[in-house]
Amino acid sequence: MIKYLFMKTLILLSRGLAGNASLFVIAVAVITFFIPELFVWVRGTTQTVILGIIMLTMGLTLTTDDFRILARRPFDILIGACAQFFIMPCVAYLLVNVFRLEPALALGILLVGCCPGGVSSNIMSYLCHGDVAFSVGMTCASTLLAPVMTPLLMELTAGQIIEIDAIGMFINILIVTIIPVGLGCFLNYIYSKSKHFPTIQSLMPGLSVICLACIVGGVISTVHDDLIARGLWLFLWTFAVVFCHNTLGYILGYTSGRLAGFNQAKKRTISIEVGMQNAGLATVLAGNFFAAQPLAVLPCAISCAWHSISGTILAGLFLRRDKH
Repeated sequence: MIKYLFMKTLILLSRGLAGNASLFVIAVAVITFFIPELFVWVRGTTQTVILGIIMLTMGLTLTTDDFRILARRPFDILIGACAQFFIMPCVAYLLVNVFRLEPALALGILLVGCCPGGVSSNIMSYLCHGDVAFSVGMTCASTLLAPVMTPLLMELTAGQIIEIDAIGMFINILIVTIIPVGLGCFLNYIYSKSKHFPTIQSLMPGLSVICLACIVGGVISTVHDDLIARGLWLFLWTFAVVFCHNTLGYILGYTSGRLAGFNQAKKRTISIEVGMQNAGLATVLAGNFFAAQPLAVLPCAISCAWHSISGTILAGLFLRRDKH
């Protein structure tokens, strides 16, 4: 009985964290700003392992049917992948030049733009009555393409700012995304019929949110001194760029769906998929490859929190539109 109540509590806690992910991440960020020592341990290899756990939780929820979508709907996935890896890097490059960002912040924005779609986009698509199968397919496709596309796009957009270790980035993305997702899928395939496996799956969203909060906390502890030294202006200027990047991603993603002749559900999904990036991956890559530019992680950390908030807002706006 005690074991049952304990598991029930954990499941409810996981649902609560998943439903209030943005609030939890922001709370951790604010607390860390005042007590930076809390997450000073989230650096380097530890940060990479935490992101690997997030990607493992994604893999544990994927089934073979999710990957069959890639073969069943090639046109949809092709349009989605092209929009993902064209719109966001181009918008990031444009904003970096319009806002005349310093090199470190520019690297962060460009890295967010060149990363694949975020894991939580699937939840947002579900909430706004989007095409969830299409959302999962797009997330799978962009994640599988990321080891090649992200280093290539960074070389094209940021090569003039800093030397890009494309091979090292390829290997790193492979280790922190493809391998954990593949392992999660394998475990799902092997143990999916086990009576305890659904319980484990139900705990994954909460674990993912906790891990994301740890990554953001680690970033805040890293840039804490810079934020103190340069004040609120640095944060607001960076947030303005993140806001524009994310919002233009939603708008242009929706527009690409309209141009492709998608129905309403698919237009909503591609909008969310394009606008919401895997900022957690961008944060880890910034820490691993741009350590000499510590402020590069700041746009990534802000994106981690803001994408969850804006995705929830957008899903709500889509639902409100249905009622009118």
